[in-house]
Amino acid sequence: MFLSSFNSIRPPFETLQEQTLEWLIDAHTQAEKTKGMSEKDIILFQKTLQEKFWHVGCKPDRIQKRGHILRDFKNRDWDQMEIYKLNQFPEGENLAVRSRRFAEFVDQIFEEYYPEESSPPDHIIHVSCTGYVSPSGAQKIVSKRPDWGTQTTVTHAYHMGCYGSLPAIRMGIGFAARDPATVDIVHTEICSLHSNPSLHTTDQLVSQSLFADGFMKYTLTRAPLTSEKKTFKLITTREEIIPNSTQSMTWNVSNWGFQMTLARELPVLIARSLKSYLDRLCLQAQISYEDMIGKALFAIHPGGPKILVNIQELLALSSEQMHYSFEILKNFGNMSSATLPHIWQAILENKQIKNGTWVVSLAFGPGLTISGAIMEKICGF
Repeated sequence: MFLSSFNSIRPPFETLQEQTLEWLIDAHTQAEKTKGMSEKDIILFQKTLQEKFWHVGCKPDRIQKRGHILRDFKNRDWDQMEIYKLNQFPEGENLAVRSRRFAEFVDQIFEEYYPEESSPPDHIIHVSCTGYVSPSGAQKIVSKRPDWGTQTTVTHAYHMGCYGSLPAIRMGIGFAARDPATVDIVHTEICSLHSNPSLHTTDQLVSQSLFADGFMKYTLTRAPLTSEKKTFKLITTREEIIPNSTQSMTWNVSNWGFQMTLARELPVLIARSLKSYLDRLCLQAQISYEDMIGKALFAIHPGGPKILVNIQELLALSSEQMHYSFEILKNFGNMSSATLPHIWQAILENKQIKNGTWVVSLAFGPGLTISGAIMEKICGF
C-alpha cells in the first residue's frame, strides 16, 4: 500500500503563541467577571492565572504560532465573538452553536478539496474528533457532485483523537485490498471550538495552550500513483491499548463542547510501554529494533513538548531523527489527528531525505492507545 498526494489547507487565521496565551488569560478573567467575581479578587486571580499559564502552558519557544478558523482570538470585544461571548456565557456558546460552525467550515474544506471538475475517488474516509454532524461534509460533497453517489463510499473515522490517522489508514487498506481502489483520507480538526475559559485546572490550561486547527487530505492506493514522484510505502501498522490506563486521557462530550482530561502519569505510562511496543512493531515489519533506532526518522505525534523530549531521551534518538515532530509542533501546534499527516508531508517533500528512508510513526490517544506504523519513503519510481 502507498500513501501520497498530501494536500494541507491552512486555517484563515494564525496567531503568535505569546498573543494567544495573553488572550487566554484575558478570556479566563472575563469568564470569572461574568460569574460575579469581585474586582479585588479579579486582580489576584489574573496574576495567579498568568503565572500558572506560563508555568504549565506550552511556551512560545516550543510553539511559535497556531492556526484557527475563529476570528475570536484576534480581539477582546466579547460582544462580537462567534463562540466566546464570555460577557454572556462564561463557558462560551453551547455545543449546538459550535457544531453549526464546525459544519459550515468543514463544508468549505470539502468544496476546496473536491471542486466541481474533480474525479470521484472510490472511497473517502473522513477523520475528525472535533465535530460530528450528519450528513457530514464528506457525504454532502458526494451528494452534490453528479454521479458520485453511485461511485464513492463515505466512511467516518471519528472520536479517536490524536492517533486517528493510523486507524483510518488501516480502514483504507481493507478497502483497497479488495480492488485497485483510490482511497482518500480527509482530516478536519477544529480544536479551537472546544475551549472553556471558565475551567482553570492545570490539564485544561495545558490543552488550551497546545491545540490548533488543521486540515489535510491524502490518498492510499495499492500501487504508486503515476502522477506522484514521491510516496510512502506502508510496511506495517500496529495498535495496542495499555492495560488499566483508561483514566489517563479522556475526550468527552459536554453541553458546552468537547472536554479533554490528561493525567499527570500519562508520560510515565507511555514510557513504560513504548519499548516493548516497538519490539512487536519491528517484529511485524521484519526489521531489527537496532536497525530501526539507528536508521529511521521518527514521526511522533507532538501531544506536547514533554512527550517528544521524553521519547527522544528514552530511545536515545538524535535531533535529526526527531526534527520534523518538533518542527510541526513549532509551526502549527497540536492539530489532533491532522498532525501526523503534516509531519509525513514535511518528510515527503524534503528533497534531502533519501530514497528508502524508514519513517516510524507513533501517536497516542484515549484507551490509553499506542498506535504506530513503519513506512518507507520512495522517490523517482
